[in-house]
This record gives sequence, C-alpha cells and structure tokens, in this order.
Amino acid sequence: MVLLLRVAALLAIVCGIEDTDAACPDWTPERARAEHAALVERLQAWDVAYHADGTALVDDATYDQARERETAWRTCFHLDAPPGPLAAATGPLRHPYRQRGLRKGGDGEVAAFLARHGAVWMLPKVDGVAVTLVYRDGELARAISRGDGTAGLDWSAHVRELARIPRRLDRAPPVLVVQGELYWHAPGHVQAQLGSAGHRGRVAGALARTELDAEARGHIGLFVWDWPAGPHGVEARLHALADLGFPEAAAHAVRVRDSAQAQRQRAAWLQGPLPFATDGVVLRSDRRAAVAPDDPLPPADALAWKHPATQALATVRAMDFPIGRTGRITPRLELEPVELDGRSIRRVSLGSLARWQALDVLPGDTVVVSLAGGTSPRLERVAWRATLRGTVVAPDPAAHHMLSCFRPTPGCGEQFLARAEWLGRQLGLRGIGRGTWAAAVGSGALGNLVDWLAWSGTSAPPNPGARLAAVAPVARTRGLDVWLRALGAPPGFDADAGDFASRATRDAAAWERLPGIGPGRARALEAFFAHPELQAAAAALGGFGIAGFPAPAVQPEDAGTTALAGGAGVGR
Repeated sequence: MVLLLRVAALLAIVCGIEDTDAACPDWTPERARAEHAALVERLQAWDVAYHADGTALVDDATYDQARERETAWRTCFHLDAPPGPLAAATGPLRHPYRQRGLRKGGDGEVAAFLARHGAVWMLPKVDGVAVTLVYRDGELARAISRGDGTAGLDWSAHVRELARIPRRLDRAPPVLVVQGELYWHAPGHVQAQLGSAGHRGRVAGALARTELDAEARGHIGLFVWDWPAGPHGVEARLHALADLGFPEAAAHAVRVRDSAQAQRQRAAWLQGPLPFATDGVVLRSDRRAAVAPDDPLPPADALAWKHPATQALATVRAMDFPIGRTGRITPRLELEPVELDGRSIRRVSLGSLARWQALDVLPGDTVVVSLAGGTSPRLERVAWRATLRGTVVAPDPAAHHMLSCFRPTPGCGEQFLARAEWLGRQLGLRGIGRGTWAAAVGSGALGNLVDWLAWSGTSAPPNPGARLAAVAPVARTRGLDVWLRALGAPPGFDADAGDFASRATRDAAAWERLPGIGPGRARALEAFFAHPELQAAAAALGGFGIAGFPAPAVQPEDAGTTALAGGAGVGR
C-alpha cells in the first residue's frame, strides 16, 4: 500500500498550491531550468529504486516534500512537467481492479474525517510491497505486482512458494480478488526504535530474484487491505477475510470514535511491538460505495495518516566552522528553517572536516535532516546539489590543535574564545560567559588567558573588564589542579601530585611510568607542560599568589602586562 500513496500525494500537491509566487526562488530562467532538471533527475532515481527495486532511498515525507518543490518550481517558472513517478513501473498483467492509492491527511484532516464518518476502523499501514492476488475456484491463479496501478508484473510463481500465503482457499467464491501488502514478518518489531529496518527492500529484492531462498519463503507474509468485491461493511469484510485465510487485518483492526482515541492508537502502534514495519495508520469508514474495476480515484471512505515525519528537506543557506578549545573544527550548516516534530531546525553540525569533505555539501544544496534521539538535528544525506553552489573556505586544520591559540591573534579568535569560555566554567566564574570574553577581546584589553587577573576596580578597562575584575579574587583562590584543568591540561595531569615545576620537568617516559598514562597521553602531557605559553602563564599565576605555580621573574604588579610576553602566536 505504501507504493500507492505517492500517486495520491501528487494530486494533493497540485490541488494544494494557491500562491506559488510567494515561494518562488529569485532565479534567472536559465538557472531555474537547470535547478528543476537536477531535482527531476533525483526524483526519477528515487522512483526507479522505489518502484522497481522496492528500496526507499528517502522516506515518504521527504519524497513528498521534494515532489511539492518540483511542482512549485515548475509552476513558478512555467516549465514542462516531467514523466510521472510510475511511468516506468508498468507490467504486462492488468489488475482486475485498479490499485488506487489512498488520500493522506494530517491531524486536521483526521479530525474532519472522524467528524464526517463517526466511529471508524483503524488499521496499521503496513510498510511493504503492494500486490493483487486472484483466486479462481479457490486456487491461487495470479499474483500481480503494483506496477503503475493499472498493470504490473507476474509474481505468481514466487508468491505460490510463500509459506504464509494460502495457495488454496476453502469456501472461496469462484473468483476472488484481494489487494494487500507483502511484508517481511518480524515479530516484536518496534517502529519508533527500528524504523522500517529495510524490510520492504528485502521483500522486493526477494521477488526480483530468479529463485526465492528459504528465508524469504518463510518470512514474507500478506496483509490484505482491500477486497474490492467483498462486503461493504469493514467489520464484515474483515471477518470474511479471516475466515478465508487472511487473518492479519482483523487481528489488528481497532474501532476509534474521536481524534484523541485515534492519536493514542497510532502512538501505541508506533511505540509498541508489531509483526511488521509500518509507516502510519489507515482509517476506514463503513460507508463504502461500490468499487468499479477501472476507478482511478482514491476511495472517499479511507484516509492514510502517516507516522510523524522523522526526516525533512532543507536548503543550505550558509556554512560556518566553529573551533573548539582543543582545535577541533566542526563544520556547521545554516539551513532555511524547516519544521520537524514540532521543532524549527535552523542549523546542523557535520561533526568533522572529513565528513564535510566526504559529503561534498555547500550552500545552495538541499539536504535531508532528522532528529537524532528525537532531540539533536542530524544530517542524513545530501538530497541533491544545486547547479550554482556557494563557496566556503574552511580553517586550516594544521593551525588548530591542543596547543594552539592561547592568544586572540588573527585566525585564532574562535579557538581562543572557546578556551576562555572553558576556563571561566572550570574556575566557577559566575556571570562570565562567552559574550563577556568576546567583548573583552573586542576592546583590545584582553591579550591572553590570565592577564585579566591583574585588573582591579581602578585598573580594569570599561565593561566588560569590570565584570572580569570583579571575579578575579575568586579565581585567585582556585588551586593548582583547577587552574591546570582550566588552561586545558590533558587528562592525567593530576597523576603527579607535585607542583607545576615538578610536572614540567617530566619527559614522556617519566609520565608513562605513572598509573593510567599511555604513550600518547604521556607525549601530550610533556608537550603541554613544556609549551612556552603555559610556562609564561604559570609564572604569571605564581605572581598572583596561586599555590603550586612558580614565582615570576618580575614583580607581581607588573605580571599583568608581562604574562605570556613574547609568546604571541607561538601556539599557532
């Protein structure tokens, strides 16, 4: 059934566009044609994978958004319509009754459907591969793939081998035509945790092979969702199907009377175990009109209600490259805002420069985003690339590392602020955040991580210097290990309980002899304590009377101006 919904979605898309000019991109005609062609090419690739191979490269919500975008661009720029999504999906066998698809609705449409029809039947919307079965005199005569809804491929030989589908029916009418979903039987499947788990692709792949393997023969089942010539009432139809040998729909059908009850049931099926993957629910009314074999319109007595979208399309506006205190560069995309699970998604992190380079994503491209764990935006993939893409220049990774940017020199502003923010948190400086440090750097008064300790009410530069001067006495009370952690010492620095000088005299071999210190950590500790910037900072902190740091070579009153002197840019 899932295959059918995309055709119905196109009708809704076309009918739903009222003011396309409001969303028209500011493109030249030439660029509009190129961008539209790129999107059409991607849609066609998705359609081939979906209808021919049974593989969903994107989820239905994302696909529908892409179709909406194609229709909007085509309308904006008066472009020719591309071939339909089922243009290449037909086959040689005609369906006795056309597979018509379902109308899709959101919460509002569901409420209106219930108000119009009263109590209705709700069934899981099984995520599988649609098929028509024809029984003659009780024997399975034909199994026809979905195809384009009018005609499909002959799957009869394979379907006759499936252990979960009856080859012969007792008490069947002379000719019985049922439509349903071939699904992968997966007891205990929880959709919210596992998604569709590739089950539909396993079914489609098995049916596409010359011979079925034993696993496919035992795992592929059938969920019958319609009997076009059957009883008009849903309950009577479900019971009759169960009596014939198709019990799945009757076993899961639930009567619902209002939106609240429907919401609870949909959530229960999303969060609870079922023997198959689902992508939503279907509401069916008992008021069904007679079905004509060639009727192309979705039935008015049924409505598909998808599970909440887990992915969305977003266009990349711009990129930036935040740099952490350790020098890690994290590419981040700024997006045209999209709604997902009630949240507005505007930015998404790519995690690393290597992932950004592998994805090859730039401003102008369209990406698929999701919510990892329901909370954190995550980039799933690049949906398609723009024909005219933006350019960005990433920071040089060789210039940013554990011992770089102890000063706000050119190219170091981002990492230095990350270091300062970390320092403030480790020292417990209340009311001092990134904005305070940034303002101090912007004023030109802050040259390193410790010179603000010399500021007093009279010597402090104007706000925010006054705020830093106010917390300087608190910072001077912190101990050696607190300050070392605040300055970015590698883990394991406290394995030695000595003062700064004793730790600074240790080489890597000496550090490695301490418990829990491996070769890599030992080298990092040696480099940290030997670094000129840290040596200068230690001398300055000793001048402020912080125990464990060495006394400075200058008088304390001059330490604020000489701390880290001569080290500008050394860490870079």
